[in-house]
Amino acid sequence: MILNLLILALVTIERLAEVPLAARNTRRLVTQGAREHASGHYPLIVALHVTWLAALWWLAPSQPVNGAWLSLFVLVEIGRAWVLITLGPRWTTRIIVLPGAPLVRRGPYRFVDHPNYLIVACEILVLPLVFGLVRTAILFTLLNSALLAIRIREENRALSSAHFG
Repeated sequence: MILNLLILALVTIERLAEVPLAARNTRRLVTQGAREHASGHYPLIVALHVTWLAALWWLAPSQPVNGAWLSLFVLVEIGRAWVLITLGPRWTTRIIVLPGAPLVRRGPYRFVDHPNYLIVACEILVLPLVFGLVRTAILFTLLNSALLAIRIREENRALSSAHFG
């Protein structure tokens, strides 16, 4: 149970620490002339992530931890760090486009168009599986997939309408 609480606490702290980072990066980009696109679905994304974490806090504390899934989750978190480091001050939780700025093509972006969304999808699937919560993993993966379909479509539209240097 202590390991469960430690895992959940670390993930929660990570998410909470990202909120001011994303807000700071968003403000900085906007002052440089960036614009937010398709903000209407953003509250649904926030609600999904909050509900996912709340469900894990409710269901996971008394479950056995699966070491193989935990190892995979640690690898996914390394991927998350790689994405954040690669994007640096351009990482936000919103669709923010700075016209004229070149698209990021280094780090994981050399291999995948939207590595951050791939990482998030893996987190939403894998963390519940660490605790054996298969139905939770499936439910939130399906919900996240629906939102990511909207998100990726809108982000691609925003990026294609911008002129990059």
